[in-house]
Amino acid sequence: MKFTWKYSGDEQRKVRTFLQNHGVSHRMFSQMKHNGGAILVNEKPVYTSDYLTNGDIVTIVMPTEKSNDLVVPDYKPLDIIFENEHWLVVDKPYGITTVPGHADRLHTLVNQVKGHLETIKADDLVPHVVTRLDRDTSGIVLLAKHRFAHAVLDQQLQNHTVEKFYLAYPSGILPDDHGDINAPIGRMDGDFIKREVRDDGKPSRTEYWVERRYEDDEQNMTRVKVQLHTGRTHQIRVHFANIGHPLVGDTLYGGPAWHGLQRQALHAYHMKFYDPFIEEYREFNTPLPDDLKTLRDIE
Repeated sequence: MKFTWKYSGDEQRKVRTFLQNHGVSHRMFSQMKHNGGAILVNEKPVYTSDYLTNGDIVTIVMPTEKSNDLVVPDYKPLDIIFENEHWLVVDKPYGITTVPGHADRLHTLVNQVKGHLETIKADDLVPHVVTRLDRDTSGIVLLAKHRFAHAVLDQQLQNHTVEKFYLAYPSGILPDDHGDINAPIGRMDGDFIKREVRDDGKPSRTEYWVERRYEDDEQNMTRVKVQLHTGRTHQIRVHFANIGHPLVGDTLYGGPAWHGLQRQALHAYHMKFYDPFIEEYREFNTPLPDDLKTLRDIE
């Protein structure tokens, strides 16, 4: 796979500096050097220490990524929102783990994506997960179809410039129309799965806006639009549980098992990120799944 840019500038610039500004990491330089890739200027091989002058055409050739035999393909169809040579955006149902782990190594979203890549006869068969969701959270997941796309989006994630919105249903009535939860999150002592707000945790920020309050004598709850400003494991679930409003259906964090839900009432419905390959923003939305639509209609 090739990527090409034109250098425009009055001063000479090193090839390495120019490519770093376009998202090529130190690790990618190493991969190109040792795995059959190349760096070309005006179609001729160069060193990263060489200099560019105005008008030079710079091309990188990324080596093909071979399949990882430890990841078994699952040919179950995906709910694809968008796909091109760089990105795969899918609507993940609840009940499916994003990446293989101890609980499931055969039927995760990554297994399904590998099956999809084999089916379409893609050159690169290594799925790169850019954003992930908990097993029982539904909604938008972004995957990169090659390592360069993954690298440039990973930088956006680190800079907190990928826009992610969720719909959630905390139990109880939230009194304020808008809230900003800033509380560090870390792993709970003695528990491999659960997280908690703790002083030695990683900085975590969750912002929300109340959309509707459902007042019932026994089953009060609130519908909120949530924006993640950081991406900690179980962040939304932990933050709302910490302020005394665990999500409906989230029994792991003390949420009530109401309305027949088999999972936490949480759905990733919106994502927006900058696509450097077209130099424009891409924006995606997905509707509530059926089990959460019933909550929207509750009087």
